[in-house]
Amino acid sequence: MLSTYISYQLVAKDIPKSIARIEQQPTVDRDTQYYLANITKVKSIDDFVNNDRLFKYAMKAYGLENMDYAKAFMVKALKEGVSDPGSFANKLTDKRYAQFVAAFNFAADGANATVYNPTQQQVTANYATQAEIAGLDPDSDYVKGETTYYLANITKVKSIDDLMSNDRLYTYALAAFGLDSATEDKDLIKSVLQGGVKDPDSVANQQTNKAYAGLAAAFNFAQYGDTTTTRVTAQQPTVDMYLRQTLEEDAGQTNEGVRLALYFQRKAPDITSWYDVLADTALASVVRTALGLPDSFATADIDKQAQLFEQKLDIKDFTDPEKLGKFLTRFTSMYEIAHPTSTAVTSVSVLFAQPTTIGISTDLMMAMQQLKF
Repeated sequence: MLSTYISYQLVAKDIPKSIARIEQQPTVDRDTQYYLANITKVKSIDDFVNNDRLFKYAMKAYGLENMDYAKAFMVKALKEGVSDPGSFANKLTDKRYAQFVAAFNFAADGANATVYNPTQQQVTANYATQAEIAGLDPDSDYVKGETTYYLANITKVKSIDDLMSNDRLYTYALAAFGLDSATEDKDLIKSVLQGGVKDPDSVANQQTNKAYAGLAAAFNFAQYGDTTTTRVTAQQPTVDMYLRQTLEEDAGQTNEGVRLALYFQRKAPDITSWYDVLADTALASVVRTALGLPDSFATADIDKQAQLFEQKLDIKDFTDPEKLGKFLTRFTSMYEIAHPTSTAVTSVSVLFAQPTTIGISTDLMMAMQQLKF
């Protein structure tokens, strides 16, 4: 059996190829085709939770398959949405529930929840509101004509330059957020869109006028690239998450360490605090293993755990692919030492066997040589 380090590298070196293999599995393919063909027909929370096949697929995509039986629990979360910081989903320690509710946001988007794209539904709704504020009839031929043109062409936009080079679309987009294309500095708007809203220090988030952040959030090219104007969270992004979850599960059937490494790799870019790590038992387990800490350390005071992690590691390294790769090399090597995949050879058999390496495999030794403990 291959070591944890080698098994992880074989999967991680080409994630798209690894996922493509998962996607071709007959059961996965059938479930995915069914999901994509039927999710857009879902118009309410009841439609969603009463279709077991769709609901279980979606729950697994967000790593919540162990809770797919708790429909009353999930209905409560879906009904309250995520707009209110005090909503049921937002108060749960496990952030996956809030992510799930945000993806299937019936509370905010109603019947459009499974087809909702901010650059389409949100922008056109905003435009109608802004038109009314400006004294125009939202049902006037002018407003309807601009909206018709916008919807017919916005899905063709694949970049910030595409948006800004089409004056009619650009004017409509800015107007939807109360901004005047005739007076706005184009360089500023471009910087706002390029920086996105994920970073609290981005250009959009630094502006006093929150309309800029609203514009950047709706046209989030910084995060979603060329899929920004067509991306519907409840559709292909959910499928992508389902396939990644399945890949990790399959890896875990052979080696739990590989599953943990793949999970950490997926979650790492969104880790902003050591408390994010400690709130997730799998992430915390990876860090403890990489640092050579015993499982009993998990029972220590949470602030002291966070303090030690901070002393030993730079959390910003997790957003750097190269540094993250080195960290996961360290984890998989340490995991292999604690959970060897090869059975140790007995001392008696060594006397009569052909020369062999005992205890730690060559590939693991090579990996360990690269580490700095």
